Amino acid sequence: MASAHPPTPVLCGLGGWLPPRIVTNEELSRGLDTSDTWIRTRTGIGRRHVAEPGTATSDLALEAARRALKSAGTDHADAVILATTTPDRPCPATAPLIAAELGLGTVPALDVGAVCTGFLYALATGAGFLAAGLAGTVLVVGADTYSRILDPADRSTRALFGDGAGAVVLRAGTADEPGALGPLVLASDGTGADLIRVPSGGSRDPVRPGTAHLSDPYFRMEGKKVFRNAVERMAAASRQVAERRGWGVEGIDLLVAHQANVRILYAVADLLGLPRSRCHVHLDRVGNTAAASVPLALADAAAGGALRPGDRVVTCAFGGGLTWGAAALHWPGISPH
Repeated sequence: MASAHPPTPVLCGLGGWLPPRIVTNEELSRGLDTSDTWIRTRTGIGRRHVAEPGTATSDLALEAARRALKSAGTDHADAVILATTTPDRPCPATAPLIAAELGLGTVPALDVGAVCTGFLYALATGAGFLAAGLAGTVLVVGADTYSRILDPADRSTRALFGDGAGAVVLRAGTADEPGALGPLVLASDGTGADLIRVPSGGSRDPVRPGTAHLSDPYFRMEGKKVFRNAVERMAAASRQVAERRGWGVEGIDLLVAHQANVRILYAVADLLGLPRSRCHVHLDRVGNTAAASVPLALADAAAGGALRPGDRVVTCAFGGGLTWGAAALHWPGISPH
C-alpha cells in the first residue's frame, strides 16, 4: 500500500566551489575610495573570490555539482535545479546545460530566480519534485558570478560580493532520517522590488543600440532599508521553522544564515535571543556569494567541525524581490567535497 504521506526530502550530498582568484580588501582599495578598515568595520569581509574572464556561472556550478554528487556517492540525479541571478545568458536557462555537461541525459532542469534567497526557493522546488514523484533524487545548485554585474565605481557593492557555487543532493526519504529537511518557509513582498535591482536589461528597460548610454546594467541596492528588512525577515522565518519543527529557538544548534554582512548575521542572532557563537560566519573569507551563500556556508561549517551529525540546523536567507525564507535540517553524517 502506498504511503499516505509524501516523501521527506533528505540531504545526502554537499559540495562547494570557489574560483581560485582571491581579491583582498587591500587590492580592492587600490582602485576605489575605500580601505581594509572601512570594509571590515561595515561588513566583516576581508576577501572574496572572483571568477576570471571567460569563466561563467555554469563553470562554477558544474564544479560544485560534481562535488555534491561525489559526496552523495552517485553520478546521477533525476532533476537539476539551479538558483542564480547571473545565468550564462538571459535565454535559455543555464540548468539544462549543467545537466548535459554532467551527462545526466534528458532529465528535467530549470533555473530559479529569487536572488540571495534563491537556494532556499530551489530546495523547496526540489522537495516538490520529490513529493510529486517526478524524481527520486534532485541536484540543487546555487551559483552566482556577481563580479559580472557590479559597478566598478560603487565601493558599497564591490566590497560586498564574491563569486562561488554550492550544491546539495536531495533524495526521497522519511522525516525521522538524518538529513531530513523541513519545514520550509518562503515569502515575498514585491512592494520592495526596487530595493535590490538591476535596472536595465529586461523588458521594462531593454538595452538597445543607441540607448545603451542611458541604461544602468549594474546591480543596485538600498543598503539601510535592506539591512532592516533582512534582519527582521530572516529572524521571523527562522523562529517559525524552529517552532514548527518542535525545537524552539533555544533548540537550534547552529544558525546558518545567508552571508550578507556580519552585522546582519549577529543582529539576526540577537533578535532571536541566540548566542552569537551559534551563528556561523563564513563571509569574512568569501564575501556575499548570493545564491551560493547558504550551501557554501553549510559546506564550510561541516568541513570545519562546526556541524556534527545530529545537530539541529536552521538556515535562512533574504534577497531581492523582496524574498526571504528559512528551513530546518537535522544534520546528516556527510562530508562535503
